[in-house]
Amino acid sequence: MTYKQLGAVLFTHVLLSGGVLAQGSEGENRRQVEQHGWLYGLGVALDQGVYKGFDTRVLPLPLIGYRSENLTVFGPFVNYHFYRQAGFEFSARLVPVFEGYDESDSDVFIGMQDRDFSLALGLGASYQFGDLKFEVNGAHDVLNRSDGYEMGFSMSKVYRHGPVFIEPSVSLGYQDSHYVDYYYGVQASEATSTRAQYTGKSALNKTIGVSVMTPIFFNGMTRFSVENIWYDDAIADSPLTDTDSSIRVMLTYSRFF
Repeated sequence: MTYKQLGAVLFTHVLLSGGVLAQGSEGENRRQVEQHGWLYGLGVALDQGVYKGFDTRVLPLPLIGYRSENLTVFGPFVNYHFYRQAGFEFSARLVPVFEGYDESDSDVFIGMQDRDFSLALGLGASYQFGDLKFEVNGAHDVLNRSDGYEMGFSMSKVYRHGPVFIEPSVSLGYQDSHYVDYYYGVQASEATSTRAQYTGKSALNKTIGVSVMTPIFFNGMTRFSVENIWYDDAIADSPLTDTDSSIRVMLTYSRFF
């Protein structure tokens, strides 16, 4: 994982760490008590990556952002909730696409054009029933780097053990052919004897993970997660990749000013 690819994961942790799950009185369903204001912290990630020549790396990053009742801003990430009612939430999102690489990142990219990060604009919707949450989202590349789009579906459930919250999750992520071809394809002008031309097709990736979150350390929120991602053949068959799955580990700590 490069610095280009870390931001999206860290932003997810900030979104999830902005509130504390609290047990309602007299058997009421658990609810999320959100904190608002400026927040800061640190994140550390370990990721195997999918491109050839990318060894497992451990990278630290600082965190800083802002959260209000409806708006969350974390660097170039913006999430605005415009409807909340009866467990449903709808939001508009501006999300950087941190995929991509420079020619110097790995020997496999020598002679290839750089693939640049982009910005994606889209919508998200979720429904929460007790501790069970369903979410769908979609976003399109608005800078026309790949001119592609992504869609996702996830399901998660929170289990509470005192001040510790455990959340297993499963998700599906769809990337259209334009997206896959831009970040994993090889153009005819880039093909060599060891790197065949490759045209990417749409991909459906699968992820299963679990996170553990607690507010007991240093008056902030600590979150640890482990995810395993299985990549579609459209990505795994690319001459730029050498695996069909990877493990991602993330530890973050954040607190409000």
